[in-house]
Amino acid sequence: MSKPYIFGIRHLSPAGAWHLRSFLDQKRPRLVLIEGPSDFDDQMEHITNPATKTPIAILAYTKEAPVRTILYPFAEYSPEYQAILWCKENRVACRFMDLPSEIFLALPSRYESENKGEEERMNVYELLDKQAGEDGHDTFWERTLEHAKDMEGYHLGANTFGENIRELSQGQESDWPEILVREAYMRRKIQEAIKEGYQPEEIVVVTGAYHVAGLLDEEAQAMTDEELGSIPSVGAKHTLMPYSDYRLSTRSGYGAGNKAPAYYGILWEAVCKGDYAYTAECYLAKVAGFLRKSGNPVSSAEVIEAVRLADSLAVLRGGRYPALRDLRDAAVTCLGKGSFPAVSLAVADTEIGTRIGALPEGVSNTSIQEDFYRKLKELKLEKYRDMVEQDLALDLRENRNVSTQKAAFLDLHRSFFLHQLRILGICFARQELVKQDAATWAENWAVRWSPEAEIELVEAALKGDTVLLAASFVLKERVENGGSISDIAQVIEDAFSCGMAEAVAYATAGLQAMAVDAASITELAKTAHRLSTVLQYGNIRLIDTAPLVPILTQIFYRCCLILPGECICDDGASKEMVEAMEMLNSAVLAHDFLEEETWVNTLKEIADRDDLNTKLSGYGAAVLLERGKMDNDRLKLEVSRRLSKGVPADLGAGWFEGLAMKNRYGLIARLSLWESLDTYLETLDEEEFKRALVFLRRAFADFSAMEKDEIAENLGEIWGLNGQQVSEAVNATLGAEEQKMIESLDDFDFDF
Repeated sequence: MSKPYIFGIRHLSPAGAWHLRSFLDQKRPRLVLIEGPSDFDDQMEHITNPATKTPIAILAYTKEAPVRTILYPFAEYSPEYQAILWCKENRVACRFMDLPSEIFLALPSRYESENKGEEERMNVYELLDKQAGEDGHDTFWERTLEHAKDMEGYHLGANTFGENIRELSQGQESDWPEILVREAYMRRKIQEAIKEGYQPEEIVVVTGAYHVAGLLDEEAQAMTDEELGSIPSVGAKHTLMPYSDYRLSTRSGYGAGNKAPAYYGILWEAVCKGDYAYTAECYLAKVAGFLRKSGNPVSSAEVIEAVRLADSLAVLRGGRYPALRDLRDAAVTCLGKGSFPAVSLAVADTEIGTRIGALPEGVSNTSIQEDFYRKLKELKLEKYRDMVEQDLALDLRENRNVSTQKAAFLDLHRSFFLHQLRILGICFARQELVKQDAATWAENWAVRWSPEAEIELVEAALKGDTVLLAASFVLKERVENGGSISDIAQVIEDAFSCGMAEAVAYATAGLQAMAVDAASITELAKTAHRLSTVLQYGNIRLIDTAPLVPILTQIFYRCCLILPGECICDDGASKEMVEAMEMLNSAVLAHDFLEEETWVNTLKEIADRDDLNTKLSGYGAAVLLERGKMDNDRLKLEVSRRLSKGVPADLGAGWFEGLAMKNRYGLIARLSLWESLDTYLETLDEEEFKRALVFLRRAFADFSAMEKDEIAENLGEIWGLNGQQVSEAVNATLGAEEQKMIESLDDFDFDF
């Protein structure tokens, strides 16, 4: 029986795309079958839409959580893409013929075996590279096939290449069983077409060169109905999505990609022009243009010399035209003066590219994708739909210099949208720190579109039809699954940032329903901090925060009641307690309705008591000093009490560690404090001194060099020495014995 024509290709091959079109012109088929999931046929009209701009990809995803996805990308120079275009231009039937996506997504080992199988084939490619004397199989392929001017030569070469690779590796790859199943299904689709009335010679099959021998195998059978019915499947949907040059590259992890998708775009232009010399000229001109824009002067003469060098290198290496290897070497030599780092960014821009595709409005199959792009347009964020990261500074305050309310609150609604995407885990924007202190009206974002963001949007489709609804679902779910009051408080803060008043109210009700009395001090403090943060924004986000005031007040009083008792803890737990005290102190400073007197009395109790962790008592004293609630006489009394002979070294030094955690300049200025510390250390024997040193090292670990110098001046004055001499001694490199003694402190036994 006669067979259809089979044209083997590489998935991203400019020459393959060009010669395939010539092959189709010659054979004039009535049907073209293309390797790709057979349920993707409905996307062909969108793929060929004049408003569609490559690169693009078909994304298939499961209907149920957890969402699994598979991608089928197309560049302008993808042979499959050009075959689809040819069919539309010539009014020829065109179909995909591989396993449907609902089967691909159900294959449990696909994701692991796909990468592993690619690695196993790479071993064969490496052997091929050594035989060919090239630096990689991309270069071998480019010299051998991308530079093939003759269609018959490319056709025969690609098929032979695929057949040889198959002979060397078949049966050894972990995905070999899947390959056999796929090919059996493709043979089935070919048979179905013949049964429909297409003659074999009226059919052209476009597939990866690796599969040609498998489809031509006389002994191999087509998949039966029974076999097809036995294959597992899962409910799936698919949609067309924009893609990017970078994601087409092997550097992004795409196994069927190439190292330089933008360069292959240049090669495609050259093939279409029928002028391979254009490749070198365009590549080197683009590198030079990038360098010039970056402030690195490159002359036209240097570009011309680089083109000549690339031509010479190609001849020396056995090629007819310069390959990418030759062009890069020429760029480094002539434009980078022999230094690759000098041209690395220009080379990356020229070879990989930053282009992203575009789709006509309404093409995406998921409403959340459509909502996302509608929001980009509405909020004037379309310019940030770029592979290059851009900064976006927002001012959440009302802009009174514009005529409409929509424009007056544009930045605020941008903030709402970006926070909603953050809640959904969509990597379109990343919030950064704002330099201005207490600037609750300012936000900085780093914004960059990527195919990953598009995939995450599709995954979020199970949560809601719009970004807002999906974010609302996530927040409600977090409230229902919240295990602590701080978890719910975090939801309130997130909902507030998203501008979602209903979610704030829902989470607030959830917080009120939880038993505050049963919460730990650390949970209470985190909750107070998060509620305080929301309240500090005031009404800038146009959400009433008044219901949070009584909740924060209740939590505050509960904290003041239990905090002293919670300070009876070991040194390991003291870090969390310090953080809790700092969060509560910040809340009191931020809100007048939290009684300062109650908080100060709590701190005084912690600072005075002898049965608490001394580090926390010291920290309590530090907060009182910072707030101006402890005078010099009281501090002197505490110092003499805490740093006196007979007080265990770890207790005294631990107290000083806590005291030194705040208000350092105020402490440095108190000479009496350093006199007391000096006197205390002199009373310790060698073993006690080592115990104290563990805490003192921690106490001074975060002090700056300038602060240490000022302390050294104080000690010099106490000891009657020159301050500079003391500073040099303090900052000197430790000797071997001293270093050994210091290292031994890490394992010091405190008899705990």
